Amino acid sequence: MTSGGRIGGMYKPLTDHQIETIHQKALDILEQVGVGFDKNFKALGMLKEAGCRIDEETRKIFMPRDLVTKMVNKAPGDFTLYSRDGKNDMLMGKDRVYAGTGGTTVSILDLDSGKMRETCLKDQYRITKLVDTLDNIHFYQSAVVPLDVEGDRYDPNILFAAMMGTTKHIMFGCNFASGLREAFDIASIVVGGADKLRAKPVFSISSCVIISPLKFCSESVANIQQAARLGVPTTITSAPMSGSTAPMTMAGTLLQSHAEELAGISLHQLTAPGGPVLYGALPARADLKSMGYRGGAIECGMMQAAQHQLSQRIDIPNYASSGLSDAKIPDAQAGWEKAFTTLLAVMGGNNYIHRL
Repeated sequence: MTSGGRIGGMYKPLTDHQIETIHQKALDILEQVGVGFDKNFKALGMLKEAGCRIDEETRKIFMPRDLVTKMVNKAPGDFTLYSRDGKNDMLMGKDRVYAGTGGTTVSILDLDSGKMRETCLKDQYRITKLVDTLDNIHFYQSAVVPLDVEGDRYDPNILFAAMMGTTKHIMFGCNFASGLREAFDIASIVVGGADKLRAKPVFSISSCVIISPLKFCSESVANIQQAARLGVPTTITSAPMSGSTAPMTMAGTLLQSHAEELAGISLHQLTAPGGPVLYGALPARADLKSMGYRGGAIECGMMQAAQHQLSQRIDIPNYASSGLSDAKIPDAQAGWEKAFTTLLAVMGGNNYIHRL
């Protein structure tokens, strides 16, 4: 049995006034600036009926602040991500902290040959077997991309492989709405029926609903709507980078990511009011020389702690990332960056911390 959720929340980088300012300005952005969409977006009718203004020419959705507030308030302030054996259930919410895997790498060091190779479905199973034995790891989130699985077979296969290896809660990044339906059917068989799975969901999904800055991703929207209808807990992720897909300042990046989260959560709650959802803002720094992602920067840990405060403003549990490094080899830089981004995320009280 894993240790229960630790209590964080000692590190609060934002004042109450700053939290409220960011929240109100985010509502202004959704109402006045709007969120973009592409030609494949299928949720326009639902949003228009709910009261959003749609500009077909500029492909923008303008979401009234009252509607956003109403939808966000429908999301539960806490809920449980269940394990299959009941020994490792996780109560999301408040400052309770749980940590697990993640990363979805496409290459791995083969311990037999000592060489790097492409990841495969067998790696998914092997890593879940390891996670199942580790008391300080609370959940399994897909750590690899099985490159030997193609198309819409991806989602059911990665869930099946993970369920073969662990009874802990499983989360994966959903790629196809049709694959999610099949994954749901597999999990239903394992737990004894769809009703039992809906009552105690033993798996959840994450999906990057927003392409920063402020544009809905049609495929991901279809995924979260499918998950919402099935009763599968869903993480609404966005990953703006300061200096490239978000403003240079941390304050500006936090504002943008909060607006993106509010938009995605509102859409989820319009689809299934009261459905379990995690606030999944993952702000980071851009390397201004290469425009690459810099997940090991200390600002990432600071912004992740701030994101938990913003999620608490709307009383929704949050999903976070930590333990990243920009080092090229497993050296002192890697150790320091992994340690301090994780420390800040835990001290910030983030509920679901992946990528450890």
